[in-house]
Amino acid sequence: MTDAGDVTDWRREFAEEARSERPDLARLCLLVGAVADPAVTQADLDAAEIELDRLAGLLPYGARGGADAWVTALAELLGRREGFLGVPADYQRLESSLLHEVLRRRRGLPILLSVVWIEVARRAGAPVYGLGLPGHFVVGFGDPGDLHLADPFAGGRPMTAADAELLVAGATGEALDPSMLRPATPAAIVLRILNNIRAWASARPERSDVALWAVELSLLLPSHPARLRYERAELLVQRGDFLTGAAEMEAYATVMDAVEPSAAETIRRKAKAARALLN
Repeated sequence: MTDAGDVTDWRREFAEEARSERPDLARLCLLVGAVADPAVTQADLDAAEIELDRLAGLLPYGARGGADAWVTALAELLGRREGFLGVPADYQRLESSLLHEVLRRRRGLPILLSVVWIEVARRAGAPVYGLGLPGHFVVGFGDPGDLHLADPFAGGRPMTAADAELLVAGATGEALDPSMLRPATPAAIVLRILNNIRAWASARPERSDVALWAVELSLLLPSHPARLRYERAELLVQRGDFLTGAAEMEAYATVMDAVEPSAAETIRRKAKAARALLN
């Protein structure tokens, strides 16, 4: 594929990659960017992959000293030499959630900067994983039970177990739960990225187009919240596709009948109101 703006093909590739036996995290994130930006071509995606390979080539393969040595090496390369880090203003930019833009700008949300770390480290042979702590995504090295963590948003600042506990307490007001320390799968990472994009768009009603494609990509993942089907229906109605939106609301209401009959009835009333907008 070489032509820009072929969204149908990008989405098909995204669906195929997401449901493959071993989904490629970088490829999935780059395909999100291709759907987001009609100007993106296959050459742009190839250039992003080449940049990840280049960065990995600047690291020693199989760094001696274990997990801490990897944290130090990645922080030196990506945080200090290459300038990958985040600032508060990054939360206001859609580009901060698109991998090809993050590679270009050296700025992004914590989860996208973590993707850069994961993909560069993986290519260099590091035992790396992503950790989706509440409110802040970080990376870990070595045995997940040992908690050798780094914060790419802070340029690779090493994190202790106590730091992780404080971060979780600040985000949730609760103690760190062991379930929060499970390495995130590629699908879970991409779903969280798409959730961030949806949150960005929800604060900007004029960008319902962004919210819609983010929901639709989320629905292509093998595991996703069922409620996204209803969110898509609402967005379709909001964007003037009343008939399709109403039909999808009714389909979702049928699913909800067995779980929350009262909620299903409310959704059917909204579907009826959407159809009335056609008159």
